[in-house]
Amino acid sequence: MKPVAIFRHSPSEGPGYFATTLERKGIPWKLVALDEGRTVPKDARRFSGLALMGGPMSVNDDLPWVAAALELVRDAVRKDVPVLGHCLGGQLMAKAFGGTVRATPVKEIGWGEVRVAANGVAREWLGSLQSFESFHWHGETFSIPPGGTRVLENAHCANQAFAIGKHFGMQCHVEMTAELVRDWLRGGAREIERSEDSAGVQKPCEIERDLERRVTALHGVADRIYDRWIEGLPRG
Repeated sequence: MKPVAIFRHSPSEGPGYFATTLERKGIPWKLVALDEGRTVPKDARRFSGLALMGGPMSVNDDLPWVAAALELVRDAVRKDVPVLGHCLGGQLMAKAFGGTVRATPVKEIGWGEVRVAANGVAREWLGSLQSFESFHWHGETFSIPPGGTRVLENAHCANQAFAIGKHFGMQCHVEMTAELVRDWLRGGAREIERSEDSAGVQKPCEIERDLERRVTALHGVADRIYDRWIEGLPRG
């Protein structure tokens, strides 16, 4: 089986629980560290799937790898290679599919409820689940691109996830581990201080409260999404 390519855009935003899931299922994966200057591949068929992780930059920034990443996502869709996006990765997918990315009215940092949309596509991905607590760290949001269906939403951000066939893009972070949360809190302390007036930003002590329990519950939701996505991977 060809490996799943995992694209990292920032040293602190690795694959987390997603990599754990792939390893548990015996699915090979390859890290493409764009933050270290790696080149974006041109042919999506080199991989069984593409997973795009988060990052502090914007997809609207004039960065050397953004245009190539957008084209790779389009190439994957043309060649029926499943794409999975986390936060910045979901925004890249939305833009590649013809959507827009802009500043969100309410920045979100911390834990917050996410609702599963009431439609058949959402049920295909999340079954009977109606809501869950997810992790958030974003100041931008994507529109649902043409052909996409909203799957997740919440009070501060109407578009928390969308699906187009076997492709799934998220604004929220279901890949989190306790270690990742603590790393982000250390690296993002100043951003939290500057954003403390936002209704969607929590204090570090609240973010770390019951952290192990919250992360374990989140993994249960991630399992549903990842398992459904993995079903679309070619096995040849």
